[in-house]
Amino acid sequence: MDITELLKGDLGSQLISGIGAQTGTTREEATSVVSAAAPVLMGMLQRNAGTEQGAAGILGALNKHDGSILDNLSGFLGSGDFSDGDGILGHVLGGKRSSVENALSAKTGVSSSKVSSILAMLAPILMGFLGRKSRSAGNVTDSAGLGGLLGSLLGGAGNSGGGGSILSSILDQDGDGQIGLGDAISAVTGGSKKKSGGLLGGLLGGLFGKK
Repeated sequence: MDITELLKGDLGSQLISGIGAQTGTTREEATSVVSAAAPVLMGMLQRNAGTEQGAAGILGALNKHDGSILDNLSGFLGSGDFSDGDGILGHVLGGKRSSVENALSAKTGVSSSKVSSILAMLAPILMGFLGRKSRSAGNVTDSAGLGGLLGSLLGGAGNSGGGGSILSSILDQDGDGQIGLGDAISAVTGGSKKKSGGLLGGLLGGLFGKK
């Protein structure tokens, strides 16, 4: 199961409903932000996993994020405590968080303050999803395994067709076959030299049938 299946399935429905209740967004608004933000965050994680220090940090975090959050998603979203998500975003996005939030806001029409809240809710869920998949794979323990796992969840080279491979191709803004930090930021901000509209336009177009 790649990240698109998480967003489309029963967990995705719980996620969208919970986010809507917490932020006052419509189902379409919440879906737009989540669908656009999830592959960006996963792409950032994959880039960070390419270094020994980055991989060690992510693998350490997975000891905490074991996937149990997915067993009580409505409880988590209803708790109102998303400080863990803010911490994750600080590591994943760093100083780019405001830029990413503003770009998501501009592309989806959802206010940046609501986008910020949605990202804080989404980050621990994605980490939990990654943690569960790591355990299913026998507990990934090194940067190569982590990078491969993240690539498969994004729809890597081994994924023939489907939403995952679409996400992968959109994120690879520079055409080097790798999903990296520059690709993710360029995709969000629409700064690609080879594609117009960036990640949000392309991804939302694919999901909702728009050009």
